[in-house]
Amino acid sequence: MENDHTSGYLFDLSVVRGRSDNTIQAYKRDLALYFEYLANNHLNYLDVSIRELNGFFDYINKGFSKASQARMVSGIKGFYAYLFQSDVISSSPFAELGSIGVPLRLPKAMTKEEIETLIAGISGSSLADLRDLAIIELLYGTGMRISELSNLSMADLYLEEQLVVVTGKGNKQRLLPLGRYAYQALLNWIGTEGRMKLLGRSKRSRDSLDAIFLNLRGTRLTRQGAWLVLKDRAGRVGLAKKFSPHVLRHSCATHMLDNGADLRVVQELLGHASVATTQIYTKVSNERIRSVYFSAHPRAIEG
Repeated sequence: MENDHTSGYLFDLSVVRGRSDNTIQAYKRDLALYFEYLANNHLNYLDVSIRELNGFFDYINKGFSKASQARMVSGIKGFYAYLFQSDVISSSPFAELGSIGVPLRLPKAMTKEEIETLIAGISGSSLADLRDLAIIELLYGTGMRISELSNLSMADLYLEEQLVVVTGKGNKQRLLPLGRYAYQALLNWIGTEGRMKLLGRSKRSRDSLDAIFLNLRGTRLTRQGAWLVLKDRAGRVGLAKKFSPHVLRHSCATHMLDNGADLRVVQELLGHASVATTQIYTKVSNERIRSVYFSAHPRAIEG
């Protein structure tokens, strides 16, 4: 049952949302039961229909208390919300289940001022400062996923052209431009006072020598490690409550659309298979416009 998606979901519940160990273990058992049901019925969890979800609900209705059923539905609904927010699926099957489901929350973006606050909080020149600034500038500047960032290798960089090759879902590659701030932060990190200095401390594995981003022990920075770095940096400037693993990606897309970027271009940058997924961000952008309008115009009273 355990795979990258379920592990990521449970990690999100534990580290990002701060759920208790008992809750995590209960959801883990519930997911195992759900995956067992899917396997017995030759179903793929990434491609289930309303009918198939209802079949599972009928199944648990026969042998579990109402409280247990409610917890299972909550945990599995959360799992699909996580897959949706991580761009694994374009919509949650729960969104089609009427009263059982709840509308999926729109991706939350930080304001431009909050992004500036986050960046301004890194003003030193230590190894951690150089690395963390490059991570933030790259995530916000390109919209890549944290998992894509942690998998980057030096061979993926085309510095003269200011481009980086990112390998996304299904091993699909896309070419992303590096803006001025991301480019400079990356140069500072991979230079003699950053990554190279860290690598020079002792012998490293081939993977460490290839990796762009390293932990302070000199080995490749994992997705979980990168998230903990970001969470720490957000906490230092009072933005912990606004932060999530994908908030810089969401902010990149939202701010580009706010400034008139073409939807198809944003789709290509984010690596969405379907433009329908990218259109979620237009709703965020429209909500922001509406909010600003009704709060700022003297004769705009929302009724």
